[in-house]
Amino acid sequence: MKFFGLTAVEDVIESFDLSNKNGMKLTVINYGATVVSLKMPLKTGEVIDVVLGFDNLEAYLKSFHLKSPPYFGATVGRFAGRINNRLFNLNGKPFLLNKNNNNHSLHGGIENFSQKIWIVENINEGENPSITLSYLSPDEEENYPGDLSVKLTYILSEENELIIEYQASSSEDTIVNLTHHSYFNLDGHKSDILKQELMVNSKKILETTNENIPTGKFLDISDSSFDFSNPKKCPSEIDTTFVFENNEEFAASLFSKNNMLKMTVYTDQPGIHIYVGGNCFNIIKGKENVDYHSLSGICFETQNFPDAPNHKHFPSPVLKKGEIYHHKTIYKFQSF
Repeated sequence: MKFFGLTAVEDVIESFDLSNKNGMKLTVINYGATVVSLKMPLKTGEVIDVVLGFDNLEAYLKSFHLKSPPYFGATVGRFAGRINNRLFNLNGKPFLLNKNNNNHSLHGGIENFSQKIWIVENINEGENPSITLSYLSPDEEENYPGDLSVKLTYILSEENELIIEYQASSSEDTIVNLTHHSYFNLDGHKSDILKQELMVNSKKILETTNENIPTGKFLDISDSSFDFSNPKKCPSEIDTTFVFENNEEFAASLFSKNNMLKMTVYTDQPGIHIYVGGNCFNIIKGKENVDYHSLSGICFETQNFPDAPNHKHFPSPVLKKGEIYHHKTIYKFQSF
């Protein structure tokens, strides 16, 4: 445990390191339950940091004031993605959320989970080391109903997996859609992602408006530019939700020929939102004084579909009082 910084009201933020027996190292802070770095040993003996992030808390706080906040490594909630016109109905009652993206609510609103101080519940430093953090979101926070109690565990397995397990319960019926927002780069966080190969195990995407709101239609992507069923170079621009029909297999993968490093994503969620970006607009420096740009990293946001409360044929995002929300995602790394 190390001191990482002070918030504006002088709350102490700390960083926590986990290492497995292979030399893989994860650093997490209790601000936003955020992954700051993920260091991978290569077969060459070199160690590279495969996620974007900042060296200090001040930069994380500042990043939420950028014209497009990057959410580096953050835990996103209560609801990942956009909710159209910030409005949804639950049990016949309308809920008007705070808007923070045009007229829409994005990633949980203005002061979302990514900007909250989480409580460190438990740290296990043995085999398959882990850290569990929790956050209690009070009723009406960002205008969501119910006291939502969230627990999140990061596990660093001895098989070089970063496993993320979420659990949540609510004092009344509410909606929940949690995700993880690391920007990965298998050539290291100082590089761009254009030479890396992307695969997505999906044949459909959500059709969206020009403000990235789902229309409710699923588009077949066979043989289109969105078809990543065979490895293709990372696109320079993508901000798209892919739909899964078979969750037994892998969701997506990324491969760097340069470092002979592969990351495979597994999830129990119905979709994955893939986004290329990381731009800090030359306003904030990234780790090691790096200038992050629009091709610095790629996100694999495993989640339910954006705007799911407003589409009856989408998987339901409703968490009923007394029930438990579960979500598990694995990022598995292999060095060749």
